[in-house]
Amino acid sequence: MRVTVIDYKAGNLTSVLKSLHHVGAETEVTDVPGPLENAECIVLPGVGHFQATERLDNTGLTDAIRAAIARGVPFLGICVGMQWLYSGSSEAPDQPGLGHFDASCARFTEGTEKVPHVGWNSLAINPASRLLKGIVEGSHVYFTHSFRAPITAGTAAVAHYIEDFAAAVERDNVFGVQFHPEKSGETGLQILKNLLEIAR
Repeated sequence: MRVTVIDYKAGNLTSVLKSLHHVGAETEVTDVPGPLENAECIVLPGVGHFQATERLDNTGLTDAIRAAIARGVPFLGICVGMQWLYSGSSEAPDQPGLGHFDASCARFTEGTEKVPHVGWNSLAINPASRLLKGIVEGSHVYFTHSFRAPITAGTAAVAHYIEDFAAAVERDNVFGVQFHPEKSGETGLQILKNLLEIAR
Protein backbone atom coordinates (compact mmCIF):
# COMPACT_ATOMS: atom_id res chain seq x y z
CA MET A 1 0.00 0.00 0.00
CA ARG A 2 1.38 3.39 -1.04
CA VAL A 3 0.48 6.40 1.09
CA THR A 4 0.82 9.88 -0.40
CA VAL A 5 1.86 12.33 2.32
CA ILE A 6 1.21 16.00 1.65
CA ASP A 7 3.96 18.46 2.53
CA TYR A 8 2.56 21.97 2.86
CA LYS A 9 5.63 23.12 4.78
CA ALA A 10 3.93 22.93 8.18
CA GLY A 11 3.76 19.23 8.96
CA ASN A 12 5.68 16.83 11.17
CA LEU A 13 6.77 14.80 8.16
CA THR A 14 9.72 12.85 9.52
CA SER A 15 7.85 11.19 12.41
CA VAL A 16 4.77 10.50 10.30
CA LEU A 17 6.80 8.87 7.54
CA LYS A 18 8.74 6.78 10.04
CA SER A 19 5.51 5.50 11.63
CA LEU A 20 3.93 4.70 8.25
CA HIS A 21 7.02 2.74 7.23
CA HIS A 22 6.89 0.91 10.57
CA VAL A 23 3.38 -0.38 9.81
CA GLY A 24 4.38 -1.52 6.33
CA ALA A 25 3.37 1.35 4.07
CA GLU A 26 5.28 2.65 1.09
CA THR A 27 5.24 6.43 1.01
CA GLU A 28 5.63 9.32 -1.37
CA VAL A 29 5.79 12.98 -0.35
CA THR A 30 4.35 15.73 -2.50
CA ASP A 31 3.78 19.47 -2.32
CA VAL A 32 2.03 19.61 -5.72
CA PRO A 33 -1.31 18.18 -6.89
CA GLY A 34 -0.11 15.76 -9.59
CA PRO A 35 0.59 12.63 -7.49
CA LEU A 36 -2.86 12.82 -5.89
CA GLU A 37 -4.45 11.81 -9.20
CA ASN A 38 -3.35 8.21 -8.67
CA ALA A 39 -3.14 8.17 -4.88
CA GLU A 40 -4.30 5.08 -2.99
CA CYS A 41 -4.36 6.77 0.41
CA ILE A 42 -3.58 10.35 1.47
CA VAL A 43 -2.27 11.71 4.77
CA LEU A 44 -2.12 15.40 5.65
CA PRO A 45 0.06 15.99 8.73
CA GLY A 46 -0.10 19.43 10.25
CA VAL A 47 1.33 21.48 13.08
CA GLY A 48 1.38 25.19 13.79
CA HIS A 49 -0.98 27.90 12.62
CA PHE A 50 -4.19 27.28 10.64
CA GLN A 51 -3.16 30.07 8.24
CA ALA A 52 -0.51 27.72 6.84
CA THR A 53 -3.28 25.75 5.11
CA GLU A 54 -3.50 28.69 2.69
CA ARG A 55 -0.70 26.94 0.82
CA LEU A 56 -3.05 24.07 0.02
CA ASP A 57 -5.32 26.51 -1.82
CA ASN A 58 -2.50 28.38 -3.55
CA THR A 59 -0.86 25.23 -4.95
CA GLY A 60 -4.05 23.54 -6.13
CA LEU A 61 -3.77 20.84 -3.50
CA THR A 62 -7.18 21.64 -2.02
CA ASP A 63 -8.94 20.93 -5.32
CA ALA A 64 -6.85 17.78 -5.85
CA ILE A 65 -7.69 16.53 -2.36
CA ARG A 66 -11.38 17.22 -2.90
CA ALA A 67 -11.29 15.28 -6.19
CA ALA A 68 -9.45 12.34 -4.58
CA ILE A 69 -12.00 12.19 -1.75
CA ALA A 70 -14.81 12.21 -4.32
CA ARG A 71 -13.17 9.16 -5.97
CA GLY A 72 -13.26 7.36 -2.64
CA VAL A 73 -9.56 7.63 -1.73
CA PRO A 74 -9.09 7.33 2.06
CA PHE A 75 -7.84 10.59 3.56
CA LEU A 76 -6.42 11.19 7.04
CA GLY A 77 -5.81 14.65 8.48
CA ILE A 78 -3.60 14.93 11.59
CA CYS A 79 -3.78 17.80 14.13
CA VAL A 80 -4.22 20.99 12.07
CA GLY A 81 -4.84 18.60 9.18
CA MET A 82 -7.97 17.43 11.01
CA GLN A 83 -9.07 20.99 11.84
CA TRP A 84 -8.75 21.82 8.14
CA LEU A 85 -11.52 19.30 7.42
CA TYR A 86 -13.96 21.71 9.09
CA SER A 87 -15.29 24.97 7.65
CA GLY A 88 -12.51 26.96 9.27
CA SER A 89 -10.94 28.09 12.53
CA SER A 90 -11.04 31.24 14.63
CA GLU A 91 -7.23 31.07 14.54
CA ALA A 92 -7.37 32.38 10.94
CA PRO A 93 -10.92 33.60 10.31
CA ASP A 94 -10.31 34.54 6.67
CA GLN A 95 -8.78 31.17 5.72
CA PRO A 96 -11.41 28.55 4.84
CA GLY A 97 -11.05 24.88 5.58
CA LEU A 98 -12.18 22.04 3.33
CA GLY A 99 -15.71 22.18 4.74
CA HIS A 100 -16.20 18.42 4.87
CA PHE A 101 -17.57 18.87 8.39
CA ASP A 102 -19.95 21.80 8.77
CA ALA A 103 -18.61 23.51 11.89
CA SER A 104 -15.65 25.66 12.90
CA CYS A 105 -12.74 25.17 15.28
CA ALA A 106 -12.04 27.54 18.16
CA ARG A 107 -9.45 28.17 20.86
CA PHE A 108 -9.81 26.52 24.24
CA THR A 109 -11.18 28.87 26.88
CA GLU A 110 -8.23 29.46 29.20
CA GLY A 111 -9.00 29.31 32.89
CA THR A 112 -7.48 27.20 35.66
CA GLU A 113 -5.90 24.93 33.02
CA LYS A 114 -3.29 26.29 30.65
CA VAL A 115 -3.47 26.48 26.88
CA PRO A 116 -2.05 24.80 24.82
CA HIS A 117 -3.21 21.32 25.75
CA VAL A 118 -0.02 19.26 25.68
CA GLY A 119 0.40 15.66 26.73
CA TRP A 120 -1.39 12.35 26.99
CA ASN A 121 -5.16 12.16 27.24
CA SER A 122 -7.75 9.40 27.06
CA LEU A 123 -10.30 8.72 24.35
CA ALA A 124 -14.02 8.00 24.59
CA ILE A 125 -14.53 6.03 21.39
CA ASN A 126 -17.51 5.56 19.12
CA PRO A 127 -17.60 1.76 18.73
CA ALA A 128 -18.72 2.13 15.11
CA SER A 129 -15.44 3.85 14.15
CA ARG A 130 -13.42 2.02 11.51
CA LEU A 131 -10.30 4.10 12.09
CA LEU A 132 -10.31 3.25 15.80
CA LYS A 133 -11.18 -0.41 15.39
CA GLY A 134 -9.51 -2.48 18.12
CA ILE A 135 -8.55 0.57 20.18
CA VAL A 136 -9.55 0.04 23.81
CA GLU A 137 -11.90 2.58 25.39
CA GLY A 138 -9.87 4.96 27.53
CA SER A 139 -6.65 4.47 25.54
CA HIS A 140 -4.25 7.38 25.84
CA VAL A 141 -2.86 9.34 22.89
CA TYR A 142 -0.59 12.38 22.61
CA PHE A 143 -1.97 15.88 22.00
CA THR A 144 -0.44 19.29 21.47
CA HIS A 145 -2.90 22.00 20.39
CA SER A 146 -4.51 25.29 21.40
CA PHE A 147 -7.55 25.06 19.13
CA ARG A 148 -10.16 22.32 19.27
CA ALA A 149 -12.81 20.92 16.95
CA PRO A 150 -16.44 20.78 18.08
CA ILE A 151 -18.33 17.54 18.55
CA THR A 152 -20.57 16.83 15.56
CA ALA A 153 -22.30 13.86 13.96
CA GLY A 154 -18.96 12.86 12.43
CA THR A 155 -17.11 12.62 15.75
CA ALA A 156 -15.44 9.22 16.19
CA ALA A 157 -13.79 9.91 19.56
CA VAL A 158 -14.07 12.53 22.28
CA ALA A 159 -11.42 13.77 24.71
CA HIS A 160 -11.72 16.25 27.55
CA TYR A 161 -9.45 19.16 28.37
CA ILE A 162 -11.21 22.20 29.83
CA GLU A 163 -14.18 21.00 27.78
CA ASP A 164 -15.17 18.03 25.64
CA PHE A 165 -13.85 18.20 22.08
CA ALA A 166 -13.60 16.00 18.99
CA ALA A 167 -10.42 13.95 19.19
CA ALA A 168 -11.18 12.02 16.00
CA VAL A 169 -13.67 12.36 13.17
CA GLU A 170 -14.75 10.19 10.28
CA ARG A 171 -17.31 10.20 7.54
CA ASP A 172 -17.17 7.78 4.64
CA ASN A 173 -13.54 7.79 3.44
CA VAL A 174 -12.50 10.95 5.32
CA PHE A 175 -10.81 10.66 8.71
CA GLY A 176 -9.12 13.07 11.09
CA VAL A 177 -7.32 12.86 14.43
CA GLN A 178 -6.52 15.86 16.63
CA PHE A 179 -3.80 13.89 18.41
CA HIS A 180 -0.53 12.69 16.89
CA PRO A 181 -0.65 8.96 16.09
CA GLU A 182 3.05 9.07 15.23
CA LYS A 183 3.75 10.05 18.87
CA SER A 184 1.12 7.82 20.50
CA GLY A 185 2.95 4.50 20.83
CA GLU A 186 1.22 1.24 19.98
CA THR A 187 -2.21 2.89 19.97
CA GLY A 188 -1.12 5.33 17.30
CA LEU A 189 0.49 2.60 15.22
CA GLN A 190 -2.71 0.55 15.36
CA ILE A 191 -4.66 3.52 14.06
CA LEU A 192 -2.28 3.83 11.11
CA LYS A 193 -2.61 0.08 10.48
CA ASN A 194 -6.38 0.52 10.46
CA LEU A 195 -6.03 3.28 7.87
CA LEU A 196 -4.04 0.96 5.61
CA GLU A 197 -6.64 -1.79 6.00
CA ILE A 198 -9.40 0.64 5.04
CA ALA A 199 -7.41 1.66 1.97
CA ARG A 200 -6.85 -1.90 0.74
